[in-house]
This record gives sequence, C-alpha cells and structure tokens, in this order.
Amino acid sequence: MDLFTEGDPIADTKAPEGPVETRWDRRRFEAKLVNPANRRKLTVIVVGTGLAGGSAAATLAEQGYRVRSYCYQDSPRRAHSIAAQGGINAAKNYRNDGDSVHRLFYDTVKGGDFRSRESNVHRLAEVSVNIIDQCVAQGVPFAREYGGLLDTRSFGGAQVQRTFYARGQTGQQLLLGAYQALERQIGLGNVEMNARHEMLELVVVDGRARGIVVRDMVTGEISTELADAVVLASGGYGNVFYLSTNAKGCNVTATWRAHRKGAYFANPCYTQIHPTCIPVSGDHQSKLTLMSESLRNDGRVWVPKAEGDDRAPRDIPEGERDYYLERIYPSFGNLVPRDIASRAAKNVCDSGRGVGPTKLGVYLDFADAIDRLGRKAIEAKYGNLFEMYERITGEDPYQVPMRIYPAVHYTMGGLWVDYDLQSTIPGLFVIGEANFSDHGANRLGASALMQGLADGYFVLPSTIAHYLASGPLEKVDASHPAAVEARADVEDRIRRLLAVNGDRTVDSFHRELGQIMWEHCGMERSEAGLRKAIDEIRALREEFWKRVRVPGDGEGLNQSLEKAGRVADFFELAELMCVDALHREESCGGHFRAEHQTPDGEAQRDDDRFAYVAAWEYTGTGEPVVLHKEDLKFEYVHPTQRSYK
Repeated sequence: MDLFTEGDPIADTKAPEGPVETRWDRRRFEAKLVNPANRRKLTVIVVGTGLAGGSAAATLAEQGYRVRSYCYQDSPRRAHSIAAQGGINAAKNYRNDGDSVHRLFYDTVKGGDFRSRESNVHRLAEVSVNIIDQCVAQGVPFAREYGGLLDTRSFGGAQVQRTFYARGQTGQQLLLGAYQALERQIGLGNVEMNARHEMLELVVVDGRARGIVVRDMVTGEISTELADAVVLASGGYGNVFYLSTNAKGCNVTATWRAHRKGAYFANPCYTQIHPTCIPVSGDHQSKLTLMSESLRNDGRVWVPKAEGDDRAPRDIPEGERDYYLERIYPSFGNLVPRDIASRAAKNVCDSGRGVGPTKLGVYLDFADAIDRLGRKAIEAKYGNLFEMYERITGEDPYQVPMRIYPAVHYTMGGLWVDYDLQSTIPGLFVIGEANFSDHGANRLGASALMQGLADGYFVLPSTIAHYLASGPLEKVDASHPAAVEARADVEDRIRRLLAVNGDRTVDSFHRELGQIMWEHCGMERSEAGLRKAIDEIRALREEFWKRVRVPGDGEGLNQSLEKAGRVADFFELAELMCVDALHREESCGGHFRAEHQTPDGEAQRDDDRFAYVAAWEYTGTGEPVVLHKEDLKFEYVHPTQRSYK
C-alpha cells in the first residue's frame, strides 16, 4: 500500500512581502485590532503553562481577554520549560563582539540547515532583544558581570556570546517570571486556571476551533470547554522514543488530537539529538538526564586515540587523546551545533573508541578550565550541574571528566502554522515547541526559550487579535452537535482502552516502540531501516489494541489510563515520523539519511528537490497520508553547504 499521496501545495499567506527587516512591523500595523471594551467579551483557551503558554495566558489576560488555562501538572510552574538549563539567546550585542539582529537571523537559518522560513526567523531575532528587557523587569536573576551588566556566554553554532543565563537554571528562572505574571492575572480573576486537566480532543465548529474536551485527572470527570479561539502550547513529542531528556509526562496528545481534526503536522521527522546527556546505564531507566550545552564553553570533548583503551581518563596522556571536535571543526571546536556534535560522538563510539561501561560515551573534561580559572569560578558557573551529575553517577566531575552521549531532546517538527501562528484550522493557534515554525531541521542551543517567550509575550497577542476582530462568532455551548460528538469520541476511546484487558503493561509497549524509533529513526536513518520500522510499528500498534492492560476504570485518578491514551497517539505519530523521514531523500540537520552524506560524513542536502516544509494531512489510522509542500524561499541567507570547520 502507498504510504502517502501528494496534495495541493500550501503557502504562508500572512507574511508581508518586501524587506524582511520590516515585515513584522508591517504585519502588526495591517492586522485588525480588538478594542478594550470588546476584549472583555472574548474568551481564549490556552493549553499548556510552560514559557509559551504561561506568557501567552498572562499577556492575553493583561490585554483584557478572558483566559482559561489548562495543564496536566499539579501546578503551572511544573511545566517542562523548568528543565531548560543553559540560557536564552538575544541579539543585544552587550559584548560588542559583532552580534546583531541580522547575525542572529543568519546563524539561526544556517543552524537549521536552511529548512526554516526567513520571515519567521527574522521576527524571532528582532523580538529577542525585547524578551531580555521583559524578563529583567520581572526580576529574572540573570548572571551579571562585575560592573553590573548582564553577562552572556557562548553556545553552539555561534561565534559571538549572545546567550543570557541564570547559572544552570535559566529555564526555571524564566518560567518563574512567566508564572508570577500568570498568577497575578489569576489573582485578578482574569485567568481561570485548571491544573490536573488533560486535553483529549479539539472541538471544531463550522471549520473553526471553538474549544476542547478535557479530563479531570483527579476525579475522572470529562467536560467540554468552549471559547472564541484555542491556543496550543503543549510542547514537543520527544517521548515517542521512550528514553529522552523530556519529563515523563510530555506527550503529543493535544497536537495529535488537533492533527486528526484537520491541522497539518509539519516536518515530524526533525528530531534534535542533544550531544551532552548522561549515558544510558541500563534497561531500568525510564528517562535520561541532560547536561547543559553551556558546559561545552569550558569542557573539552575527547576520547582515547586507540580503540579499546580502558585506562582511567587521568592515566591517558595528552598525546594519546583525540579532541575530535577541535580537530575536525577548528573554527567552532567544542561549540559546533548539536546535530554535528551528536553525530561526531556516535562516529567515534562506532569506531570502537567510546568510553564507560557500555562504550557509548565520550569525555567532557574540565581539567583545563579548572587549572585556568580555578575551581571556584567553575562552581559559580556550573555548580548545580556538577552536583546533579555527581548525584546521578557517583562521580565527581571536578576530579574526573564527565561521560556524555547523545540523546533525544527537542522536536523541531510540530503543527504547521502561518506567520500569524495559526494552524490550518482557523481559530487554532500553536506556539512554542508545539509548532514547527522557527528552527528548521536543527535547533541552535538557547533558542527554545527564545521562541517560547517570543511567541507568548510578543507575537501571539498581536496576531490572535486579527482573528478575533473578524468576528463576532456564533455562540456555542456543550449541546452543539460538534461538541457532543467530540466528547463522545473521548468517552469511546477511554472505553476501548479499558475494555482490552490484556496481559501487557502500557510501559512495555512504550519501551518497545521507543527502541524501534531510536534504532531506525534516531541519529541515523536509512530507507531499509525506515521501511522496517513502519512495519514493526504497525504490528506493535495492532498488538497494543489487543493486549494492553489498563487497570482500574475511568473514574478518579488512573495514571495507567493517562499513559495508555498518550502511547496510543505515539504509535500513530511514530509512523508519520518514519514516513516523513523516508520521503525526505536528503540529509539535513537532525535528519541524517545514511544514503545522503558527503565523502567526509557530513549531511548532504538536496535543495533542488527538498527545500520545502512537509505538511502532512491526516486521512485515517493506517491510511496513506497526504503531503502538502510549502516551498521555502531564501532571499537574505542563501543556502550553502553548512560548514563549521
């Protein structure tokens, strides 16, 4: 059976023509406005309370809209944004080292391997300077220099120091800033906060997104919530691999429910593998732990030159070490982008020079930095990260090098959105990691926090107004046939999961799916491997619906039921990821096809055939999906062979 068919092309019709430097200003001026008195009559649902969702809900409420916010955590401040460690990019040029909005724009387009929209990325670079001011005003404790100015450090993929940070807790501190803005609006009664509620369906009325169906995760009650527009800020889908750096609760259900209702899913195969993760230690693990990319500022990455060298790292002389990133990429050294650093680590381990018990690891060594700067300086920069590493591994990184290996981290794919961040379903807006829009095939480090806050604080509040000003919309309630049908679909799905009553746990299926995905759709893909993966995923999905055991019932707290619903969606997503990876016969960024590489092992793009966004339309489980192509035009950053040497 054919895996996909090709449909009509798709285009972003919202981005203005003309100079990229003025597109955002012109779009904001051209967009319709909602006057303050009318905002009080309009309701917006925001799903997710991370940096994108929290900042969006707070800003929309500040503007006067009625906002209803939903998250599955017990508190908005437990969103996964809290786990981001290293920093947030902004083109402030405080270092006077040659940075600018245009250079951040250039680095981001190049870092994404020329698979992102110039209009979106330039807007992101423009807005970045406002984000820092906003967060400082909120009291975010960014690191400062001796003179009191905000400090910055280097990150991969850039030769300037543009990354603002709060020790190794940047995501946590930024989220607390957004959280206090959100809580202020909750206290004023402008935001209705619904924690421990999971979105299980999108309500579409007359082709427009008008609400969601949610399950109270404590009582089990299912309810239909309606509004004038819906914003999804539900994060990425890296947990399809089972082992990833994501929190265990991270899932694809909110965006997948929207996809099944008509929202196109773009570039699902673009998965970021992060190079600095604590290596897998055994089958007992349920997740992996990230060591911030900021450590590559002062840590040097190396492996022994000789295969099978089992000596302790301190017993291996300098002359017998291979600082391979510094050797292969002298211009950027240890600060090459994540996709390149990850593949380089895989290559040295595949050659028999990996370290540690599993031989799937490389050293990240701070001895030189400690000798040069002193232990206290390293503690001030990275102390909490070193403490975390020692707590997990039992090894003191001040005394011996860290061991790291690549792991699934971030997903550049997501629901397709136009320049206004609106999906193919009118009234459904998608922000942060849940959309595909800004990072191309590879995200530069410290850009996720930038995009989340740019979307939430500055972009969405302007663009959603244009949609809401086109109203008034028909008043609907839970008795509307579309709402009744959506709720019935949720109830039927829960009954189906509970009725299987099989003999295998949800986790056993999830782990097996993750192994298939890591093996065949992970750091390296091939045609044969992807075809095999699709067959195995389909067989495993069929077995899931025959053998999964979900204890308990639909009433009250039932975490097995929650996980079962999410894993069922992961099965469908996994197949689409493999189809997307199979159709893209090139290597770019995080998508590396073994058949498409240069003689020295670098990614080989095919701009003539694949310089487009792949936006997929759902047609039914197991049915051929429909591919809609959005051609990418490069007027300001012309595609070249990406080189960091």
